[in-house]
Amino acid sequence: MPQSFFLVTLVIDDYDRAKTFYCDALGFECLADEVQPESKRWVVVRPKGGEGAALLLAQAASDSQRAAIGNQTGGRVGFFLKTDDFARDHAAMKAKGVRFLEEPRHEVYGTVAVFADPYGNTWDLIQHSS
Repeated sequence: MPQSFFLVTLVIDDYDRAKTFYCDALGFECLADEVQPESKRWVVVRPKGGEGAALLLAQAASDSQRAAIGNQTGGRVGFFLKTDDFARDHAAMKAKGVRFLEEPRHEVYGTVAVFADPYGNTWDLIQHSS
């Protein structure tokens, strides 16, 4: 049986704040938002029409989890959002207030620009070369 990633946990400070960013600013769809015991929620978002892993938005519940918010990958780009139209998505994201840390650049593998989520996690928006 083949295996694949289907969920990646992203530690956040507030369910609604994170859901608003990912669904409104990035245009993700909310696959689940279910109340769980102990004031937790099961919030899962994924790029619309996307295949592959979704994000489980997990509100920090301890000091060590709060310390990891925005730095889950030690300052490296840790998330990669693939697009079929870089210019369209870059413009739409900027119009919705997404903070890009650099101008788009053209590499041998495609067009890319790094952006940050509200927590400081860094992402690549990337369109691979044909």
